[in-house]
Amino acid sequence: MRVAFVVPGRIATVSGGYGYDRAIIAELRSAGHAVDVVEIGGRHPLPDAEATAAAASAWAGLAADAIPVIDGLGLPAFAPLAEALVARGAVGLIHHPTALETGRTESDRVALKGIETALFPRLPRIIVTSTPTGERLVAEFGVDAGRISVVVPGTSAAARSVGSGGPTCQILALGGLIPRKGHDVLMRALARLFDLDWHLTIAGGPLEGVHAHSLKALAEVLAIGQRVTFAGEVVDGALDELWARTDIFALATQYEGYGMAIAEALKRGIPVAVTSGGAAGALVTPEAGVVCEPGDVVTLSKSLRRLIFDLPLRADAAEAAWAVGQTLPDWPEQARAFAAALA
Repeated sequence: MRVAFVVPGRIATVSGGYGYDRAIIAELRSAGHAVDVVEIGGRHPLPDAEATAAAASAWAGLAADAIPVIDGLGLPAFAPLAEALVARGAVGLIHHPTALETGRTESDRVALKGIETALFPRLPRIIVTSTPTGERLVAEFGVDAGRISVVVPGTSAAARSVGSGGPTCQILALGGLIPRKGHDVLMRALARLFDLDWHLTIAGGPLEGVHAHSLKALAEVLAIGQRVTFAGEVVDGALDELWARTDIFALATQYEGYGMAIAEALKRGIPVAVTSGGAAGALVTPEAGVVCEPGDVVTLSKSLRRLIFDLPLRADAAEAAWAVGQTLPDWPEQARAFAAALA
């Protein structure tokens, strides 16, 4: 089988849905499939003229025998090519609809909702990364459930976290510095715990930009600037080291199509304190951590207090997290499921 993965920007970007794309591409290639990666420029997901032109050029250049798989972040740029996508059996890979991304202006959200509502139901096949995302496509975007395949992310083999081993509880939040990730909510929750010994590392970029600067300013306003490290993008061995010394994983996300970072934490036996936005809390059992409503600073703060202060509780949660993590599918298994969804 030959597949053409079409993605906006550079797929080397570290986190988020591109991590899923990279892993699936690598495993498909390892399984003997031919995979072309086609990167398109311009502004996404609300496309500008450059993006629309890049999409048309990429489409014209696809190998005749390749199955087109278009990442959902770039799909709006292909809206003018809807008839061609349908005729060729193009596949949409939807991590989550871009119209649901928080932090956009209302006019942009409306524009994206219009594009995606018109385009998604016409696609012959759609692959989503979680059941809740598929359900939302049916309920809110008019997609026929029979056209949807769910292929959740895999997880890589990982050593169990040993934790910090010190008096300071090391908390990790892994996610880009964008409004949807809720880092502001997490910092507000932790700021209430001034009597406890904790340190938060936020790993994700970019470190520049309006929202990134607002988060750093908020840390100072909350008087926790010395307790928060903005680490930027952390990869490979440095990320493994960070995971290894983490005591609690926390993410106050407003919406996740799946929650790959949460799965990675569980895989390493790290207790989690997360919110239920989208599919974010779906993997977390009551024993492995806590799941709060998005934006609920008070409940998240109380939950974090228990995990930070009560060491036996945290140890029990770590055991439960490890048990859950060992049941999660690996990437080769999920690549086989992905290939089956394309067949």
